[in-house]
Amino acid sequence: MEQKKLVIALGGNALGNTPEEQLNLVSHTARIIGSLAAEGHRVIVAHGNGPQVGMINAACDFAAARGAGTPSIPFPECGAMSQGYIGYHLAQALRNEFKKRGLDKEAVCLVTQVLVDKNDPAFNKPTKPVGSFITKEQAEKIASETGFVFVEDAGRGWRRVVASPLPRKIVELKTAEKLIESGAVVIIVGGGGIPVVENEDGFLEGIPAVIDKDRSSALLAREIGADMLLILTAVEKVYIHFNKPEQRALDTLTLAEARGYIAEGHFAPGSMLPKIEACIDFLEHSADGAQALISSLEKAQEALHGKTGTRLYIEQNISS
Repeated sequence: MEQKKLVIALGGNALGNTPEEQLNLVSHTARIIGSLAAEGHRVIVAHGNGPQVGMINAACDFAAARGAGTPSIPFPECGAMSQGYIGYHLAQALRNEFKKRGLDKEAVCLVTQVLVDKNDPAFNKPTKPVGSFITKEQAEKIASETGFVFVEDAGRGWRRVVASPLPRKIVELKTAEKLIESGAVVIIVGGGGIPVVENEDGFLEGIPAVIDKDRSSALLAREIGADMLLILTAVEKVYIHFNKPEQRALDTLTLAEARGYIAEGHFAPGSMLPKIEACIDFLEHSADGAQALISSLEKAQEALHGKTGTRLYIEQNISS
């Protein structure tokens, strides 16, 4: 198989809600990424952080409000903590996996800032779920005490939502490119990146938000000239009429078809929609032959070999 430069966007199923759970899950994740690296692919890893950043933020706020003597930690700093925490686990698991396989490769986590527009309309309408699921009663109590915004999330409970602005620029991109060219597996734009804005003097400042990791992964893939954006989620393929009697899996999806299905409302805003939109964004701004692929973590290698998953492409670019 042709060796590719792959940007892999890991979904929450590749991580965990507690340190113990995450350590177990990332070992499995590392085996799959290790298989791709062993095939000679240059692998760049991005990941989400919704549960983790919410957990860190809630713990810090709880301790600060109840006399623990600790300060309240701003949300961008919580994002940075989650990058380090998840990146440490992933890098360690990957190094261990490379050692088992006898691969002379490094894994490194790059704490990453991503520039957003301070006037992005997303700041007026929080939509990005963070933290764990709670009951409606718990959500109402916390909202009354803190002013946080909560929404019901796909029948699974209530979660806090924060702004999710579009990523504009990856601040540490040049450093990332040097690490990638060295052959290292780079873990980058964790949680979509720490959102920052430029102040009046052109200096960077953190801002409370969570950038969608699939959109940041698409921007990263565009900027480094990746051959493929591989989005790994909880399902093996993209579906239309999802969870309905007429549900149908899609093996391939052109951009025109994807836009049509979006217009028909087939993809949920908090789930598959941002993944499809990220793939469209990547393909529209990439060289001929670039492809995007959506599948499950367990089926990643099979999907890359064309055996499963949903492959998105510009109409004239259906090469394998």
